[in-house]
Parts: sequence; structure tokens; C-alpha cells
Amino acid sequence: MFSNFDWIYIYETLPRLIDGLYMTLLVSGVSIVLSLLIGLVGAYFRTSSIRALSRIVVGYVEFIRGTPFLVQIFFIFYGLPSIGVVLSTFWSGAAALTLWASAFHIESFRAGLATVSPGVKDASASLGLRRWHHAAFIVLPIALRAALPSTLNTVVATLKNSAYLQTIGLAELTFVAVERNAYEFRTLEMFAAICVIYLACVLIVSALGHRLEHRLDRPYVRN
Repeated sequence: MFSNFDWIYIYETLPRLIDGLYMTLLVSGVSIVLSLLIGLVGAYFRTSSIRALSRIVVGYVEFIRGTPFLVQIFFIFYGLPSIGVVLSTFWSGAAALTLWASAFHIESFRAGLATVSPGVKDASASLGLRRWHHAAFIVLPIALRAALPSTLNTVVATLKNSAYLQTIGLAELTFVAVERNAYEFRTLEMFAAICVIYLACVLIVSALGHRLEHRLDRPYVRN
């Protein structure tokens, strides 16, 4: 099966693949950070007593989750310029990934906030904690712990979904593989190589996430 597999070819194209990997990690990293921030704010609005804000967030989440990610990329890259909003290839891809991941983070954080018992607020009030102290030091840590597994899944999905950005010409890892294959027709080598690279990245991110999860599961005070 692998008698025609050219390891030398992979070695020779490795610098180009590393360039593509750098772009993949860069656009994914920017999108992950932005989407986490938007997810936190969106979850706050989603659980807000102000119905207008809550309904706007619900509509946003349903729209993003109910439409194909590829359509969202094309809408941002090809559609927005028609109304005067022109973004570079990189920022078009980052915006698409951010908006997509934010919708899932909002739901993850909303579920995390739902795990906080109403009695916690009464306990904070009895201790004389201010409202922002209660939110920052009591509610947020509890909610983030509960939301961590689903948040990690979305982070991993964001990294993998960056491969779709090759459709708008962003020179990330999959774009490099498709481009080299178009010239050199080494399909097996190219896509085997990027599969291994993607898998390694996902395993590293998952390992870091699980390590964080185990660390947060430790008691606050040790006997």
C-alpha cells in the first residue's frame, strides 16, 4: 500500500507546510481568544433580564448554528464588500471563525451559569460582597468550571474548521496541501502529512485542556 509513498517529498515540502501551520495557528488563536470574550459577554446578555438583549443573542446563536459555516465564510468575504465592508483574507477568515465559535461558547457559558445555585447569591450578600465581586470571584469560576468540557470541544472544532479558510485563499495548512497537490500530484503524501499535523495539534490542545480541567477540579483548600 505504501510502496510508492515518498518520504523524501514530505521532508522537502516540510518548510512550506510549517508556514501553513503557522498561519493555521495564528488565525485559530486570534479567533479562539476573541470568541471566548464574545461568548462570555453574550452569555451575560443571554441570561439578562432585559428581554431585547436576550432575544438578540438568541437570534444570533440560532442563525450561526442553523447555517453552514462555509456559507458564513463566503458571506463575509464576498458579500460584505458589496455594502462597503472590505476585510483582508486573514481578517475575513478570523471573523468567520470568531462568529461561528462565539455562538457555541455563548451556549456553553449559559449552561455553566445555570449551574450556579441561587443560594450562592444570598451567601455572597450575607458576606457583604459587592455585586461585581460576586460575579467575578464566585459566579464566573463556578460557571467556567462547568462549561470547560464543551468549551474545549469548541476550541478544538475552531482549530479544525480553519481548514475551510482555504476556500477564500488564506494560505493556511490545507491551502498549502491543495496547492502543492495541484502542481505535483502527490495526494497521498500531502494529505497524510497534514492529517498527522492536524491530529498532533488537536491532541496537544486537548491534553492542555484536560490538564486545566483536572487542575480546576482540585479542592480550593487542601487538608
